[in-house]
Amino acid sequence: MNRLPIIASVTREEQIPLAAAGTVSRVNLMAGEIGRLASVVKRLHDAGKRVFVHLEMVAGLGRDASGIAYLAETFGVDGIVTTKSNAVVAAKQIGLPCIQRIFAIDTAALQTAFRMIKTADPDEVELMPGLMPRIIREAKSVVGRPLIVGGLIRRPEEIEAALASGADFVSIGHPSFWNL
Repeated sequence: MNRLPIIASVTREEQIPLAAAGTVSRVNLMAGEIGRLASVVKRLHDAGKRVFVHLEMVAGLGRDASGIAYLAETFGVDGIVTTKSNAVVAAKQIGLPCIQRIFAIDTAALQTAFRMIKTADPDEVELMPGLMPRIIREAKSVVGRPLIVGGLIRRPEEIEAALASGADFVSIGHPSFWNL
């Protein structure tokens, strides 16, 4: 088990072996395509990882309720990551854990995201980018569920600052952080 609450954010297929070999217990799969998904999920599960698939970034996935049910039943994923509230609702209906990803580009976008979270009720929320301590604290107080932060994090002190600001997990795409 890794010491820090790091989630491997796999953004390129060649990172899959590194995520499988790393000490992280969770992987957010944000690369690949449906034709290879079964073998990727099996490899990561065999390595003891929980696999969350990003619906908008893995090619060939349906984003409606039927597509999400197919993803869960056929590939045995542990959950989904999505920016779409309707996908969160569909996942919740079949009992599939879900992470709703939001972007803090300005105050209006953040307020809209908070309203979407309240309505869709995801299990966890991922805030992008993850380099804003004040926004992390605000988001944590508003969303009322585990908060993942990610994006633009490049240094160990940035991970520590995010966790100190209230993040529960840090999602990182660089494999050098998957063994902390």
